[in-house]
Amino acid sequence: MSALNVPRGLDHLVLPVQSLEAARERLTTLGFTVAPDARHPFGTENACVFFADDTYLEPLAIASREDCEAAAKTGNVFLARDQAFRFRNGPEGLSAIVVKTDDAEADHRRFLGEGCSAGPLLHFERMFKMADGSEVLGGFKLAFAADLRAPDFFLFACERVNPLPADRGAMARHANGALGLSTVVLGEDNPSDFQYLLEEVFEQRAVEAHSFGLSLQSANVTVEVLTPAGLSGYFGLDTEDCGRGLKGRLIVIKVADIGVTEQLLAAKGIVFSRRGARLVVPHEVGQGVPFVFEEVR
Repeated sequence: MSALNVPRGLDHLVLPVQSLEAARERLTTLGFTVAPDARHPFGTENACVFFADDTYLEPLAIASREDCEAAAKTGNVFLARDQAFRFRNGPEGLSAIVVKTDDAEADHRRFLGEGCSAGPLLHFERMFKMADGSEVLGGFKLAFAADLRAPDFFLFACERVNPLPADRGAMARHANGALGLSTVVLGEDNPSDFQYLLEEVFEQRAVEAHSFGLSLQSANVTVEVLTPAGLSGYFGLDTEDCGRGLKGRLIVIKVADIGVTEQLLAAKGIVFSRRGARLVVPHEVGQGVPFVFEEVR
């Protein structure tokens, strides 16, 4: 735990997608504002959805397969894990949770010491285009953590070396009323098997166990690991063939007015269902995983 005994906050989620074109079309139809396409120096590209709470979604696509393969061979954990995920699961999903950090190198040493490091530190830079067309250089250091029993999911700490503007203006305003991330839901037959990994990455020892899994409260977002029965009961997800190991299952997004969100989805012809006060939008190409919308109370 950090010196102030404050758990880590979630920074963003990595969503492998088939193509940025498909992701942009789908996410825009769902009422999100999507940032301009941006390319990593190692062959992947993204088109992010930024929220006012300083979290974001990172739809991730392959821009150059040759560059990706070359980077993975030289020890780029981000690329190696993405390639493995797509090989085992196809081009769409939720592959990683990313936490905020001010010192990725210290996190890397900590992960090594605790036996949960997924590989060497990664440092890279890329240009970021703002809503007004201006560009800024963003730098990042990533420290990776994983469990060999969960080949389809990993976590990493992200240090923003050259911090991007916290206020992204129009890019953080969404027609569907989205304000930020509420909950990230993972699936696993026996959630407690992966409790230690989550505790270590989030620096949060207060984990609530219940009959359908476990819940961890980070500094800003709840992380839940649910059994197949929990996923079905809470969200109506059919995960009978999910197998063992952590898997990203769905994302809960907080909105200002669920009525506004529902009207937009209906007007756009989006298929969704109601589960209590929540709206569940099943996965479609470009979306990664199912999205759930809930109103901030």
